[in-house]
Order: sequence, then structure tokens, then C-alpha cells
Amino acid sequence: MNSQVKSPEDKLEELGLKLPELRPAVGNYISCVRTGNLLFTAGQGVDQYHGKLGRELTTEDGYLAARQSMLNLLAVVKNELGDLSKVNKFVKLLVMVNSTEDFTEQPAVANGASDLLGEVFGEKGKHGRSAVGMAQLPNNTAIEIEIIVEVED
Repeated sequence: MNSQVKSPEDKLEELGLKLPELRPAVGNYISCVRTGNLLFTAGQGVDQYHGKLGRELTTEDGYLAARQSMLNLLAVVKNELGDLSKVNKFVKLLVMVNSTEDFTEQPAVANGASDLLGEVFGEKGKHGRSAVGMAQLPNNTAIEIEIIVEVED
């Protein structure tokens, strides 16, 4: 029996997922900033889901959008660190959901990102989180997520 611990990249592959190419910035900013052993990412939207949750999109669409946004974020983290195994802990997620005024399922949408972190990182993927509705997001993207990650020194 192989007792080696699987890398996050191996776990992604087992799930049939691939990290996407880095998305270009749409403004005057960089995709992440490292200070000490913390990595702060810029928000990552998605190219696949556009519109408002509660009108054009369902909660399930939002869940899938959050999952894709997290894959976009993991691509940023891997680009910065070279290896996702250098992640010690996901500290905080801010999940912004492009939603109608009466949509109240932002936490269920955010679970798409949180569940993926649990599947790939186990205990290291547990995190604090805020999930909020927004009147609008850039390019009418369904979701935007930013993360704070503790990494190896």
C-alpha cells in the first residue's frame, strides 16, 4: 500500500479538474500580494457564468461558479508558490455574489468554493468566510472571490 500523502495537484487530477490559465487583470492591480507568510489575492470572477443569481442564474449555477472561481484562485496561488503543497492554511474567503435584492442563498453559493477546498486540502482547507450579495460585479460576472492564505515561510 502506498502511504505517500497526495499533493493538492494530485487530488485535483483525481477529481478530474485542471487549474486554468491565469486570467488577465482587468485593472491596475496584481493578482496577489505576499507579506510575510500570508498571501492576499485579488478577486477572481469567472468567464463561464454571467448574470444575477435569483434572476438569470440558479443557486446551483452559483455553486458551480464559486467552484470555478476557486480554481482560478488556486491557479494564482500555484503561480505564486510553484506548488500548492506550500499552503499551510486557508485563512479567509470573501465571496461576493452578483444577486437580486431578494436572493438570500449566498452561503449555499459560497459552498462551491468551500467544498472544493475541503476536497483538495482536507483540514488545511477549513477557513473563515463571508458570503455577501452585491448589486453588480465587473463584467456582470456571477461571482467574485478573494482569499487570504497562510503559506510556508
